[in-house]
Amino acid sequence: MSKLLTPVTILFAFFLLCTHLTLHAAEIGKTAPEAALQGVSTSSKLSDFKGKLVYLDFWASWCGPCKKSFPWMNAMQSKYESQGFKIIAVNVDTDIGDWKNFLATVPANFDIALDPKGITAKLFDIKGMPTSILIGRDGKVIAQHSGFNDETRNRIEKEIQLQLEVK
Repeated sequence: MSKLLTPVTILFAFFLLCTHLTLHAAEIGKTAPEAALQGVSTSSKLSDFKGKLVYLDFWASWCGPCKKSFPWMNAMQSKYESQGFKIIAVNVDTDIGDWKNFLATVPANFDIALDPKGITAKLFDIKGMPTSILIGRDGKVIAQHSGFNDETRNRIEKEIQLQLEVK
């Protein structure tokens, strides 16, 4: 019995250790993972925007709530850009035509990054569309939101306003 118990105990301890050490990529209060952002015309790194309040939004052309979020994001970028607010919308479509068609009907007045292989989405452990992550001027994750509707829209804008007041 004790010979069997030892390997089981070791496996159980290993499992507990692994699950305890697993960190969520966008853990609130922790520094956001470094991400290479390939834009439509330029590329950058997430850390290039340190000092700004960043709203990192993951979206796809087939996502209904994403279509509703773009006009709101356009308004937020316009309203708060002068205060150091930056929106970067990361598209996860694998077909270039899909995101191009989307943007032809739902224009964006903010930066678009392309993630057709899902590398950045995996880095942030994104589970659904849209998902947004608010990153503070210090590069730490402030909040994460899944989905988009009137309730989340109002809550996110209040968080943005609050963070812009903090310098």
